[in-house]
Amino acid sequence: MFRKVSIEALVLLLLTIYLTQIDVSFAQYYQYPQSHDSPDSYLRPHNVARAMVRVKPLRWDFGLATVAQEYANQLASGPCSLEHSSGPYGENLAMGSGDMSPAQAVAMWINEKSYYDYYSNSCHDSACGHYTQVVWRGSARLGCGKGVCGNGASIIVCNYDPAGNYIGTKPY
Repeated sequence: MFRKVSIEALVLLLLTIYLTQIDVSFAQYYQYPQSHDSPDSYLRPHNVARAMVRVKPLRWDFGLATVAQEYANQLASGPCSLEHSSGPYGENLAMGSGDMSPAQAVAMWINEKSYYDYYSNSCHDSACGHYTQVVWRGSARLGCGKGVCGNGASIIVCNYDPAGNYIGTKPY
C-alpha cells in the first residue's frame, strides 16, 4: 500500500511539473514565434492550450490545410475581411497587420479563455467561441493556411475536424 501511494504521489508531482512547463513554454513560444508558417507553428500553441485542460492533442491534416489555405487566399484576394465559410469544418479566423505569426493568431483565440465560464458553459462580456473551438474535445485534426492581403495584412484560417462548438455541450 505504501508503495502504491508513493507512485501515485510521484505521478501527480511529475504531472504538475509537466503542466507548469507547458504554461512556460507557451509564453516563450508566443514571445518568440517560429519564423516560418510550418504545421508545427500552428499545432504547438493549439496543443499547449489543449493540454492545459487535459484534452488530447490535435494532429495535422494536409487536406484540411489545403482547404484552409484556399479559403485564406480567397479572403485575401477579395475585400480582405473576415467572413466565415459555410464549410463542414470548425473554423477560426484571425487578421493582423503585417506578417502575423501562427502563434499570434492562436494566442488571440486562446486569450478568449478569460471570457469563458466552464461551469455555466457560457461567455461573459465577450465572445469565446474561438477558444472553445481550440480546446474542443471532439476535434482531432487541424489544418491552417495564411493569406496576405494587398494592404499587407495577414489572414489566418484554421479548420478543425470534427467541428466543435455545439450549443449546450461543454468543450472539455
